[in-house]
Amino acid sequence: MKTIGILRTALFVPATRPDRVDKALNAGADVVIIDLEDAVAHPLKAEAREAARKKVIEHAPRKIMVRVNALGSGHNQKDLESIVNASLNGIMLPKVESPEHIREIHQRLLSCERDRAMPPGSLGVVALIESAQGVQNVIRIFSEVLTPDRALLAAFGAADYSLDLGINMSRDGTELHYPRSRIAVACRAAGKEPPIDTPFMIDLKDLDALRADARRAKQLGFQGKLCIHPSQVGPCNEIFSPTAEEIAYARRVVEAFEKSESEGVGALQLDGKFIDYPVVERSRRIIRLGASINPAQ
Repeated sequence: MKTIGILRTALFVPATRPDRVDKALNAGADVVIIDLEDAVAHPLKAEAREAARKKVIEHAPRKIMVRVNALGSGHNQKDLESIVNASLNGIMLPKVESPEHIREIHQRLLSCERDRAMPPGSLGVVALIESAQGVQNVIRIFSEVLTPDRALLAAFGAADYSLDLGINMSRDGTELHYPRSRIAVACRAAGKEPPIDTPFMIDLKDLDALRADARRAKQLGFQGKLCIHPSQVGPCNEIFSPTAEEIAYARRVVEAFEKSESEGVGALQLDGKFIDYPVVERSRRIIRLGASINPAQ
């Protein structure tokens, strides 16, 4: 199965501000997402596409994605025809509500990849779930089998979800517990990578509230967070990264378990804690995550 890789942070930049792309690439985010959708007024769409295309090529091989417009917007096909090239890492597709949306974007991308002599399925897709229908259909969406294979990752968009339900977003995020849980569980059940959480938009200056929001998402099974300001990147990177102590303990767990297993024992205690196969697998994930973030560790 193709994967997009670890994304602790994904930083949005409006395509109409190409100068900010240069700055965003130095903010420490795992990926920069140039936005052609909500951040761009309709009269500026064509200009924004060209700006995004140039920045993607200029900064190759840096990790850059583009959020295109939704399938039914009238802009999606033009977006793809403009920005798909070998320097692009993938796209974010907004307003995904059904498996049919995944099949349609897959076919559109295959056509663009073929026209540009790119390997079929080479571009990943981050599917943005941001409505009641998307949340309700999430297991079907991410269980969709694509041929040829294409990396597919979920992200949650709370702003449009709240608008769809007619509710207000709060600082403590109580109203988001259900969609977050459903999305994270569905991704795990479908064998996909953990999803990316919604941006924190209540107060960009309140980094403590941002950290609390990120911790809630991590506890529910998210691997990272969308960011709408460079100041959000550092705190989110920290929260979604294992600490040196966690990595060291995970290695101790794996080493102790492998020794025990070689002696015919499938469970043991380490520092008073019970260790069995699920605990070991979680420890191995922590080690892999740490190595992907810092290969020198």
